[in-house]
Amino acid sequence: MIAKVATATVYGINGIKIDVEVDITYGLPAFNIVGLPETSVRESKERVRSAIKNAGFEFPGDRITINLAPADVRKEGSTFDLPIALGVLAAMGVFKKESLRGHLIAGELSLDGRIKPVRGILPIATLARSEGIDRVIVPCSNGKEASIVRDITVFGADHLLEIFHYLKGEAGLTIFNADEHCEGSAAVGEDVDFSDISGQAQAKRALEIAAGGAHNLLMVGPPGSGKTMLARRLPTILPALNYTEAVETTKIHSIAGLLGTEKSLMMIRPFRAPHHSISDAGLIGGGHVPRPGEVSLAHNGVLFLDEFPEFRRHVIDGLRQPMEDGSVTVSRVNHTITFPARFMLVAAMNPCPCGYFGDRKRACTCSGTQIYKYRSRISGPLLDRIDIHIEVPPVAIRELAVDRREESSGNIRTRVTTARAIQGERFKEKKYHANSQMPARAIRKYCPLGKAAESMLEAAIDKWGLSPRAYHRILKVARTIADLEGSDGINEGHIAEAIRYRALDRRLAM
Repeated sequence: MIAKVATATVYGINGIKIDVEVDITYGLPAFNIVGLPETSVRESKERVRSAIKNAGFEFPGDRITINLAPADVRKEGSTFDLPIALGVLAAMGVFKKESLRGHLIAGELSLDGRIKPVRGILPIATLARSEGIDRVIVPCSNGKEASIVRDITVFGADHLLEIFHYLKGEAGLTIFNADEHCEGSAAVGEDVDFSDISGQAQAKRALEIAAGGAHNLLMVGPPGSGKTMLARRLPTILPALNYTEAVETTKIHSIAGLLGTEKSLMMIRPFRAPHHSISDAGLIGGGHVPRPGEVSLAHNGVLFLDEFPEFRRHVIDGLRQPMEDGSVTVSRVNHTITFPARFMLVAAMNPCPCGYFGDRKRACTCSGTQIYKYRSRISGPLLDRIDIHIEVPPVAIRELAVDRREESSGNIRTRVTTARAIQGERFKEKKYHANSQMPARAIRKYCPLGKAAESMLEAAIDKWGLSPRAYHRILKVARTIADLEGSDGINEGHIAEAIRYRALDRRLAM
């Protein structure tokens, strides 16, 4: 007798429906899985066999064939354990195979029949809704995550026997409701706030502009000047995620196994800060079975790269495609996967290897050649893709000692949210939603300049030999400055301030 169970596998950040077909026939005892299974799927035979026996059922001594259809899609992970076990039980006649209809089932089995959580439940639940399947059975530990998806009923189980009794109509399963488990608060933890930082008015202003238009930013300053402190407070002034952004961000963290069992919908923008020893696969994504890298984990949030020149050259040059396209494509022999990677890059670096070039109190010990080599680790094309460059000088002790009330993150976030709302209205019919994402045609339409502003910008371009890409970056930043002020047009003051945020271009030109 043949039984069929609907399940899914994850491809990129989306699910693909897989039908688990189970056939038990007379013959020599065998247990075969076909349909491009990876090692973890082939190993499920032993988990399924032990789970069925330890749940009190007699495992069939006949020939068992499991087909995972469609057969041309590679399957990996432990998600198939539970549907395979239920398919075997249905084919044995333990319960009616018709009771499996209308369900999509996923979960890993332990040897004693307990059901363990798996990665990527959110994409699987999203797929169920798109396929018209309104009932999903998952491990209880994944129930909150699956309940994010609307218009489906999510059932949770902790043991194989619980599902057996449910399919027999003898008992129910735990039901997870979205309204109970979605995180309603978008507030960032109270342990960090811009009011904690004394001084650094120019750096704070630059971060506000970066947040207002989703611009990439580079901070240059000596050790201890507060670059990391500033970067870690950037998420506190960013607008809250909307539902679509939150679901997409949660999907990526679910696939990476970073969501945990207590979280459901992520409402706080991610902040990722990888170490400079990271590999290109760790940053961009990859592996034998491609997984999202740090650029994708920072999607809709902030990617902070401290000690920027210490990253390997080929690793940081790999940022150029995701910074430009908002996505990263990982290619393998048999398949290609695209992960979203629309992030704000915030990088920090010292002005020289010792860190004290230009410092008034400590002498720099680096030679001109060392400084040149240090800065040249960051390629020109990559620098062009960073909209805002700022210098972060050390704060004087007397300024730290002053008991002065600094502006809070909440006040800054209000201005940023207003500016983003202006951009959302401006680009409501477009695929992009922030000034930093404007293509050249949109820049010409939304960033017109008067004669005085145009002359000022042309003079700066000629003086420092800036590239056409840097020219467009200045216009985008100026547009954001105007939005923060509520101005319809871009004037000379906006252009002048935007030009000041090309500090590294000016230094390299000297």
